[in-house]
Amino acid sequence: MPPDRFTLGLVQMAMDDNSDANRSHALDMVAQAAQQGAQVVCLPELFASRYFCQREDAAAFDHAESFDGRTMRTCGACAEKYGIVLVVPFFERRAPGLYHNSVAVFDADGVCLGHYRKMHIPDDPAYYEKFYFTPGDLGFQSFSTRFGAIAPLICWDQWYPEAARLAVLRGASALLYPTAIGWHPHEKAAYGPAQFDAWQTVQRGHAVANGVYVAAANRVGLEPCDGQPGIEFWGASFIADPQGVLLAQASHDKEEIVLAEVDLAHLETIRRNWPFLRDRRIDAYQGITERFLDAPAKTAPDAMS
Repeated sequence: MPPDRFTLGLVQMAMDDNSDANRSHALDMVAQAAQQGAQVVCLPELFASRYFCQREDAAAFDHAESFDGRTMRTCGACAEKYGIVLVVPFFERRAPGLYHNSVAVFDADGVCLGHYRKMHIPDDPAYYEKFYFTPGDLGFQSFSTRFGAIAPLICWDQWYPEAARLAVLRGASALLYPTAIGWHPHEKAAYGPAQFDAWQTVQRGHAVANGVYVAAANRVGLEPCDGQPGIEFWGASFIADPQGVLLAQASHDKEEIVLAEVDLAHLETIRRNWPFLRDRRIDAYQGITERFLDAPAKTAPDAMS
């Protein structure tokens, strides 16, 4: 039976152009996290490479790996070596011309419990993910690990309350968001604080609305792209409790390991006092699966008699 609490660790790191070096550096930071007491460790989105989605380039598909590729093999061995649960994002090559932005979950014995494929795929300036990634088809999942039930989601999924809700309804006590998000340098001065605040606030809202721990593991550093300004990844990886309280947060500009405790007794107390799951009106939510609910046609009032 899983313990009633576990230590969650996030790796915030910068990437360079060498995939082997990125993997090695990530595993070194995972080892540091384990040595500091982390029992569940989450890596940033697409950590094995620089963020190639800043432009559309078919050559970038060469970064993709099959499910039994090097990243999976080395990370599974790492999880077993340190006796930790390891959440591993990877660029999944499912078949020729079919790719996903995915994350695998390795239990503390090194066995892969399964994987999740990113469901919400953005298409914005310097985030051209629809060119690369097929939307996920595995649904929202929760994995029962040695230390507790966790649900991996990925970056753009952070903005969708439906994703958080469905993962929690599957039993997750912690939502983990591997992330690659930052500022366009020319927008930072005018919009940077508001963009960052919105990103963190919406995730803390998921924690409150669902009575669940929420954590985001972001990359850090400026990644230029072919003479373009690039993206300044804003770091600030964080862990929030079921009331949205920030338990730990990294800096905006340094590689760091973020640690905090997930306490299931605290989660139980919060849900008893804020029983949002109990009071949901599941009989009234039929419209949630519609793209948009058009306003009903106006009808003329009854004629005066």
